[in-house]
Amino acid sequence: MVLQRGQPVPVWGWAEAGHEVNVKFAGQAKATKAGKDGRWKVMLDPLKASNDPQNLTVSGQNTVVVKNVLVGEVWLCSGQSNMAMTVKGVQDAEKEMAAANFPAIRMFFVQSFTATSPQERCKGVWQACSPQTIPNFSATAYFFGRNLHQTLKVPVGLVHSSVGGTAIESWTSMDVMQDKAELQPLLEQWRKEVALFEQPETRAKNEATKKQWQDAVKAAQAAGQPPPPQPPVVGRDPLGANRPANLFNGKIAPLVPFAIRGAIWYQGESNAGNGPLYATQLPLLIRDWRARWGHEFPFAWVQLPNYQKRDANPGGASTWARLREAQTKSLAVPKTGMTINLDLGEAGNIHPLNKQEIGRRLALWARAQVYGEKIPWSGPLYQSHAINGAQVVIRFSHAEGLKTADGGPALKGFAIADETRKWQWAEARIEGAQVIVTHPGIKTPAAVRYAWANNPEVNLINGAGLPAAPFRTDDWPMDNASMPLKASVP
Repeated sequence: MVLQRGQPVPVWGWAEAGHEVNVKFAGQAKATKAGKDGRWKVMLDPLKASNDPQNLTVSGQNTVVVKNVLVGEVWLCSGQSNMAMTVKGVQDAEKEMAAANFPAIRMFFVQSFTATSPQERCKGVWQACSPQTIPNFSATAYFFGRNLHQTLKVPVGLVHSSVGGTAIESWTSMDVMQDKAELQPLLEQWRKEVALFEQPETRAKNEATKKQWQDAVKAAQAAGQPPPPQPPVVGRDPLGANRPANLFNGKIAPLVPFAIRGAIWYQGESNAGNGPLYATQLPLLIRDWRARWGHEFPFAWVQLPNYQKRDANPGGASTWARLREAQTKSLAVPKTGMTINLDLGEAGNIHPLNKQEIGRRLALWARAQVYGEKIPWSGPLYQSHAINGAQVVIRFSHAEGLKTADGGPALKGFAIADETRKWQWAEARIEGAQVIVTHPGIKTPAAVRYAWANNPEVNLINGAGLPAAPFRTDDWPMDNASMPLKASVP
């Protein structure tokens, strides 16, 4: 286990009502009594970072000793399959696993699953990082934590709670969603689907369909044939991992109020069919979790990288661009950050293998924005634009040392349109901290877009080698903007 340094640390549990409980750690002794509901909690005074293993002792009617406890930095790491992806699946996995001898990096694996109401307890286990344990560590979380550990020289605890193929609404509490008008159609559809699933005749039909499928699988195996795919159920399972609030209930609520420095988030693929709604959902989740913990802790996310076949159409519809736009807009929430990753994705793989760089970029943000290190931490972000005759001048933040990633003179990925809204690939050049965008056939430009595709061809970076984020200067309606992604999202 790793406890958070530098802030009060809650220690809590359950005992018989009215019984005294004593907690001892690092020279501190705290006492309290269990309430009528049996719950008790004490607050340890802020602790100093320590690599020396210590015992956390809780005594009352019985005694519980948690051994080998360190003090350092603790981060919650959550999301869907790209956060769940393990170290054994990344590039250079064998090399990374052999070198993973960092006993002061610890990961807590939340093993509990879904629940239909907020839970107080969860199952899980802490593991110290070693070549033997590292294969099943979350890769994004590990590479983030390793960078912090090597830079800050303190223990790092990573609380890992993620599930592949899950939508953001399953990680958000029902308390905050039920008051959001934008989410009512989603919640109502789920209510109808769950009610259908729970009807006796539906249950009987689903059971019969399942048995027929199981028999078909056995027959296929006996014949040496591939098994048939499992047919869909009628309605939706109330314990399903994508039901709104189910993963919050089972995998986030039980962690509160364990002391953390902040959270990192890698999710969005399952919500790419409705990017505009995500601009409401991500800030809502952040505020929801912060309210549960009772403080405005730092929160950063991984902007979706490039994915799928490249589109040569400068005005093509892109669900992933809309989702990325929502992620960028969410930076308006205080104490947040985002990594930009349009150079790290893979056209045919929704799970990019280079989790090392994704983790490093998250750590750059934390080191700069949370721990105060004076380093570049973000790629260029659109700041403003001005139309000067036939030119559009784009200004960026984090623009020190703007250049092309390939060293060539031509910028790629910019599109321009006039009031006809017919997009053309643009000519673009760097002038200091600005980019000048033009097109020989457009004399009165109205808007510019950059990297507006699922898998854009782009090359604008800053002097730190960090890529620019996608953006658009227009707010024009888009065809197929809410079109679901055809590829499966694990």
